[in-house]
Amino acid sequence: MKLGIISDIHGDCQALETVLARFEGVHQVESVLCAGDLLGSNRQADGVVRMVRERRIVTVRGNHDACHPELTGEDARFLEDLPLDWEGIQGGRRIFMCHGKPGNNIWGLYRDHLSDTLLNMMLRSLNADVLVTGHTHMPMCVQVERGCVVNPGSLFRSCHSTRDTSHSYGVLHLPELAFEIYDIDRSNLQPLSCIS
Repeated sequence: MKLGIISDIHGDCQALETVLARFEGVHQVESVLCAGDLLGSNRQADGVVRMVRERRIVTVRGNHDACHPELTGEDARFLEDLPLDWEGIQGGRRIFMCHGKPGNNIWGLYRDHLSDTLLNMMLRSLNADVLVTGHTHMPMCVQVERGCVVNPGSLFRSCHSTRDTSHSYGVLHLPELAFEIYDIDRSNLQPLSCIS
């Protein structure tokens, strides 16, 4: 089974359309998970929220998703109902998804701050084989004894931001726990990196 993994769209409707088309036509994923921050730049917030809502993409609440004065009706209700964390079983594996860290969508998980011991403890306490996270805008894939922690990076890219953004997405293969990261701008669709 293949899962499409996205995060940090920040209103970039074009990037979202591109990646969803790739998930369907190229990668042929069976399901898509979104680790939050549909909003942020307010460029095309309504289009992004509507697309995610209508496609029933499983999504958690990012820190930017809490404030949405420009949205009304079903789109606003969709954001208000987003959970902070999500857990489920896909491809025979237990998956836990959050935006930043479990129970917190403000603080992110950065690889240089994480030991393998801590990640094993975190996966064990969550009773999960896979932890999907976002927020940092930087891709991450770490395999530890208990499972793996993955971050697809950000769909959104800003030329004016002081923060790095990756313009990337991921494909998670289950049950084998192989994770591939793809650059939206590359047309040859070779993964940038992968773990297995």
